[in-house]
Amino acid sequence: MAAPGQAVGNGAQETCGLDRILEALKLLLSPGGSGSSSLQVTKHDVLLATLKSNLSALEDKFLKDPQWKNLKLLRDKIADNAEWPQNSVDVTWSFTSQTLLLLLCLKETMIRLAANFNPGKPNPRTPEVAPALSPDALSISQQKTVQFVLQFVVTLGICPYLMPGVGVPLRYRTEFGAVVQDVVCLDAAPDATRRLYTSCKALLNVAQHPSLGSLIFCHHFGDIAAGLCQLGFCPTKRKLLTPAEEVLTEEERTLSRGALRDMLDQVYQPLAVRELLILQGGPPQSCTDVKTQMRCRAPAWLRRLCGQLLSERLMRPNGVQAVVRGILEGAGAGAAGGSDAEVTAADWKKCDLIAKILASCPQQSLSPENYYRDICPQVLNLFHFQDKLTARQFQRVATTTFITLSRERPQLAAKYLLQPVLAPLHRCLNTAELPESDMVPGAILVTEEELSRCIEDVFKVYVVGNEPLTVLMDSLLPVLGVLFLLYCFTKQSVSHIRSLCQEILLWILGKLERKKAIASLKGFAGLDKAVPSLHSLCQFRAATQGGIMITIKEAISDEDEDEALYKKVSSEQGRVEHLGDLLSHCQECGLAGDFFIFCLKELTHVASENETELKTEPFSSKSLLELEQHQTLLAEGQERKLLVLQLVAILCERMSEQIFTNITQVVDFVAATLQRACASLAHQAESTVESQTLSMSMGLVAVMLGGAVQLKSSDFAVLKQLLPLLENVSNTYPDPVIQELAVDLRITISTHGAFATEAISMAARSTLNRKDLEGKIEEQQQTSRERPTDVAYSHLEQQQSHEIAPQTGLQSNAPIIPQGVNEPSSTTSQKSGSVTTEQLQEVLLSAYDPQIPTRAAALRTLSRWIEQREAKALEMQEKLLKIFLENLEHEDTFVYLSAIQGVALLSDVYPEKILPDLLAQYDSSKDKHTPETRMKVGEVLMRIVRALGDMVSKYREPLIHTFLRGVRDPDGAHRASSLANLGELCRRLDFLLGSVVHEVLSTVLKDLYHLLKHVVRLEPDDVAKLHAQLALEELDDIMKNFLFPPQKLEKKIMVLP
Repeated sequence: MAAPGQAVGNGAQETCGLDRILEALKLLLSPGGSGSSSLQVTKHDVLLATLKSNLSALEDKFLKDPQWKNLKLLRDKIADNAEWPQNSVDVTWSFTSQTLLLLLCLKETMIRLAANFNPGKPNPRTPEVAPALSPDALSISQQKTVQFVLQFVVTLGICPYLMPGVGVPLRYRTEFGAVVQDVVCLDAAPDATRRLYTSCKALLNVAQHPSLGSLIFCHHFGDIAAGLCQLGFCPTKRKLLTPAEEVLTEEERTLSRGALRDMLDQVYQPLAVRELLILQGGPPQSCTDVKTQMRCRAPAWLRRLCGQLLSERLMRPNGVQAVVRGILEGAGAGAAGGSDAEVTAADWKKCDLIAKILASCPQQSLSPENYYRDICPQVLNLFHFQDKLTARQFQRVATTTFITLSRERPQLAAKYLLQPVLAPLHRCLNTAELPESDMVPGAILVTEEELSRCIEDVFKVYVVGNEPLTVLMDSLLPVLGVLFLLYCFTKQSVSHIRSLCQEILLWILGKLERKKAIASLKGFAGLDKAVPSLHSLCQFRAATQGGIMITIKEAISDEDEDEALYKKVSSEQGRVEHLGDLLSHCQECGLAGDFFIFCLKELTHVASENETELKTEPFSSKSLLELEQHQTLLAEGQERKLLVLQLVAILCERMSEQIFTNITQVVDFVAATLQRACASLAHQAESTVESQTLSMSMGLVAVMLGGAVQLKSSDFAVLKQLLPLLENVSNTYPDPVIQELAVDLRITISTHGAFATEAISMAARSTLNRKDLEGKIEEQQQTSRERPTDVAYSHLEQQQSHEIAPQTGLQSNAPIIPQGVNEPSSTTSQKSGSVTTEQLQEVLLSAYDPQIPTRAAALRTLSRWIEQREAKALEMQEKLLKIFLENLEHEDTFVYLSAIQGVALLSDVYPEKILPDLLAQYDSSKDKHTPETRMKVGEVLMRIVRALGDMVSKYREPLIHTFLRGVRDPDGAHRASSLANLGELCRRLDFLLGSVVHEVLSTVLKDLYHLLKHVVRLEPDDVAKLHAQLALEELDDIMKNFLFPPQKLEKKIMVLP
């Protein structure tokens, strides 16, 4: 491929061509007369004969062919300057020596060709033409020839002279290597060590050319490194040798050591690491005695040397990455992942090996602290690779190293690993001192990249590593408050770090001791101000790349104080809601139940604090400072009380019935309820809610003692903590039934269930019946089609869980639950006629029950039967309509929403009979019905219109005229209801409005236009005035487009057939 060079002088200075040198190398590699196409299948005699034949053929070319004159002169010159003997009785060394001379000729020729090369200036008219190729470039075929030559040189000149245990032996490589091992004559001159030194020195000389050096180091670095290690570091028996008897001088050994270190610094560092690992503990080798076939390992001096050299590689810049790549790429991962990258990524044993290597401080290091200070930043950089396959491997190695360092060196890991990772979160803590340079409003304290990288690294270390080490837990605890607030902020919008924050919080809460976890949750909720949180001057803000950054708050003006207060209140409310969402994932581990019990205990403290506040000293006896402090404490106390109540409400709403996971939590819940009841009695603040909650908790204990749970001896030991509280209830509670139940529960607990009264069994059955009722209502919630009613009955279910007491034995407090409600039924498969007359009568009576939950449940049951077309219920349509209309007058939301749904369902079945009565009631005056009742009837009509769908056109006239009259009613609320109903009716009728469309438009649009004009003129609120003005402009545009449609200038082109 490369042209021969031009003569630059006479004699030895005349340059020969690359082709001639490569032809000579091919001549040395020719198979000769063996009749085989490959030397690797020859035997001893054939190999020796071939080597001799090729050497003779080369000398004949030099002597007889004048075209080889220049090459002969160059070879002779290099041979004269060479310091090794070229001829030997051993043919293999003579062959190796001549090959090395030709390689040196090749290197000198390539250097001269490159020096004399003048490519000239490129032609600007043809910039697409490739630049001229340097004459020292080797073609692909020439590179293959050089590779074959290098393989012969290493096989014949280095490998046979390595000591047992140094490098990989030839016989374990190829069959040809085993033949070479037996052909080499070690007793002939020169000495084996001198041969090894000569081969290594000559190859390093050839490798000074970049192209040849890449060919040598990529394939033969390990063998050359093994030879240099043996030459420079193998111990010698100096006492037995005189200077004349030594094969290598001390200077040559020193040069070998220097050459080894220079070569290690020059090559690709992962390659150096891999080859050193192979030298240190590579495959076991055979000793010199072939017959014994004993397996040998690397000598001790070589293992120590490789360890030192690996440590030096590790402590270099980017040494950690070099070590990791060297080990992983040696396992088949490849430079950028490779085909086996997935297998390597899953190999945790290899990751553990790398982690142990990185965590072990080498002897060369001055101190462990200096070592970890140097490598820890490199370990952290392993987390941040962008290539997917490589990043996955490196991140696993980094995580394992992180965990290993934290386990073995916790103090240094906390200082050099955990502190840098958590620094962005520590920077914005309320316990940190912000520098004055960062106090500028709007200044970025933590950038988007820093915060995202911090959260991702914490996730990889804590969640992926999944090792709850003490140093890891203690380091993350101070920043949990900031992490939770960041999680709350991510819930407001879309963010890629939301799931990471949630997983980190769930992991740490699950791994912490229960007391510390509860303390952290208190800090999250704002109940414990001592827990570190976000600095008061800091705030989260959405960043430009979809992430989040932390900035300094802007100064708040007097005009923005109301808005700031609103944001503060809404953020605190959102924080509690997000805490409820987080705890909904912690029910299985029991943390949610423990925190719920803690909140219930706080309710007891709230009751006692209220009593204490009523007994405070008069203000006249206090100074102004004391009065101000007292008012501040009162405000904080009120804020805490509201927060506790909000927490209890959120937990009741978000948690499922599996919130308690063991007997201990149930007993703690009952104990908290009993304590609150006792506190209420002590303060003479007994209420119906407290009484019913007390009944429910005691019924829960009765269920456990009644056999619903298989109790053990340890469970009764837990239950015994209720004995003092039950005794207090039995002595102080005014209701004799509850007193008797408390006494019976004490006896049953004390006797470990050996004695149980009938009252306990009845209370247990009543509690279980109440559970069936709640299940019925929950099923109705899920299948209901009306959203307002669903919301109301979701609240109803929560109220029933606190207010409904056991039915049996507590008649003074418990409502009468109709049998039809208690019995579980499958509403989807229940056939018509399955409701008996007795059940219907019982539910009708319950519809007039004074207890709100009972009445609401009865109305819901009647609505369900109507929806299912139950014959018994439909026969009493007039009575049912009367019941529903009477309950519309009820002031409780649960009751009248149930009545509205019932009337709507009944009207869907018999619209022609019920709709006229409803329209008359809606169109009546204030004297007959209250405005509230008319509004409720309007809601019923709205639902009827929606339910009728396309059939509403049949009742168009009475509906439209009733709503049009309502639009002109003097009552503003009735007008608004009529307008809403009229709009819904028009949407359903569509083009069926008919002749009344003009009346509808004139009535509605005229009133709407006058109202908007009135708002624009007289409304003091700027926001309302702006919206009214925008609405007027929109109406104006609509009318203009209708009266003066835009003209379209179109040009039609007709194509005639």
